[in-house]
Amino acid sequence: MNPMVQGLVTIIVGVGGCVGYFYFANMVLDRVLYPASGPNAGANINKANRIRPWLFLLPAIVALGLYLVYPVIGSFYRSLFDRSGFNFIGLGNYSSLIADGEFRMSLRNNLLWILVVPAASTFFGLLAAQLTDRLSWGNIAKSLIFMPMAISFVGASLIWKFVYANNPDIGLINALRALLGADQAVDVLQIPFWNNFFLMFILIWIQTGFAMVILSAALRGIPEETVEAAVLDGANPFQIFFKIKVPQIMGTIVVVWTTITILVLKIFDIVYATTGGNFGTQILPSYMMAYMFRDDGRATAVAFVIMIIVLPVMIWNIVQARKEMR
Repeated sequence: MNPMVQGLVTIIVGVGGCVGYFYFANMVLDRVLYPASGPNAGANINKANRIRPWLFLLPAIVALGLYLVYPVIGSFYRSLFDRSGFNFIGLGNYSSLIADGEFRMSLRNNLLWILVVPAASTFFGLLAAQLTDRLSWGNIAKSLIFMPMAISFVGASLIWKFVYANNPDIGLINALRALLGADQAVDVLQIPFWNNFFLMFILIWIQTGFAMVILSAALRGIPEETVEAAVLDGANPFQIFFKIKVPQIMGTIVVVWTTITILVLKIFDIVYATTGGNFGTQILPSYMMAYMFRDDGRATAVAFVIMIIVLPVMIWNIVQARKEMR
């Protein structure tokens, strides 16, 4: 079948199926199960209205169960078997992970990414949002800062791999060192521990634009009356920013921070395209990828560990969102 025809048929069947489901579900509910006529019409209408939301949510609940809950349970069950997939070993894969020094290094690096990248991206994004709003050419500055968002992670990694190159004719860092009189070039991606920060900077460079756009919109939504009142009270620009503006957009800051944190836990491209996980830069996704095709049980256990790390961030974000809704 022609791809265009196939796409058109998929849209028609999908939309038609949804419309048909809701139409016939309502018809069965209102005419068969709880008819809105007769002596019990009032009670039937109330019962139907209590059931109707769950009727509409049923397709979403089924889809979430099929594509989210079932894979999570299945992944955990699969992680309890050895690499062959037939021998049950319980928590053997998890105990092997704890005993593996490479896994502990990957976990340490991941925690380092979680601490540094979201905080730095949000901070620089907030700073850029505040400063560009005060410039006459602020829209041009915002476009330049946001531009890295249009580059893929692999493309950005290759760009910065050239910047970090140990050849002074190519690498910007070594060119500056040569200009300052350094005799020997250095490969910053092979410096233990610190090379992780050079990789983190790539993601910070990309995500600062995202944080800036979201936080700039939030800053523009702050009522001018509160800022004017602070000015009349004698507040200086730093006090206005940190004590008036930031508290009012704290909810947006939390959302940006959480979004980038979840992205960090899924990051794989940057490490793979720059160092391949070598030189002490291994993180959990690249560690999982290393075992994906030779020990599926251990790889699945790593995936489950990543999910466990994500859970506190998600729960905290949900709690904060509920507090703001009260």
